[in-house]
Amino acid sequence: MTSIAIVGAGPHLGLAVARIFGSHGFDVALISRNREKLDGLVGTLTAEGITAAAFPADVLDRDALTQALKDTATQFGRIDVLEYSPAAAPDTAVMTTPTETEPSDVQHQIELQLYGAITATKAVLPAMREAGTGTLLFTTGARSLNPQPPTPNSDAAAAALRNWAINLHKELDGTGIQAAHIGIDATIGTPTFYGQPRVTADQISPVHWELHAAQRDQSEQIFRA
Repeated sequence: MTSIAIVGAGPHLGLAVARIFGSHGFDVALISRNREKLDGLVGTLTAEGITAAAFPADVLDRDALTQALKDTATQFGRIDVLEYSPAAAPDTAVMTTPTETEPSDVQHQIELQLYGAITATKAVLPAMREAGTGTLLFTTGARSLNPQPPTPNSDAAAAALRNWAINLHKELDGTGIQAAHIGIDATIGTPTFYGQPRVTADQISPVHWELHAAQRDQSEQIFRA
């Protein structure tokens, strides 16, 4: 069997990614802090005929995140795809200007977006290297490419994650392991002050599938509505 671990799983993009991979026969591991919400997502996927399981863990707790991914590999045999997207819901972004930003404002977002991604990758990459195959996908909003003054802390962290993911792709080139960044230049479901167009998560998730299934030489895809 093949499996995908979705870190930062939620009812929008995480669920959509779970559905598209699940429709291709993948078992799905959902990882985020809230057990109740995860159980609801598992119920939804199960009702649709997709094998799914919840592995609660806070991305900011590196030991807990690593253990959740180890538990996933134990239950499903191995993790073939890692999708990391807690940055897709920047609820901790500080509304300020770059000159007013404090180092502590940026630190939380760096922990959430970059350090969490590094932790998750280190947990799954050894088995992928041993197998000679695997996919690592990292999702951010458009601010990783086009920063905006109202949220300089999350923008800086998203840009750092994008930079690291593209470098990871370069390092892994020729190993059979795909690493790629997905930038979402749109708002999922609700409008924002950026004036970005609204889309559904189901419109975005095919990008994740194509990077895994067909575009394995690509380090980045930008979704624009």
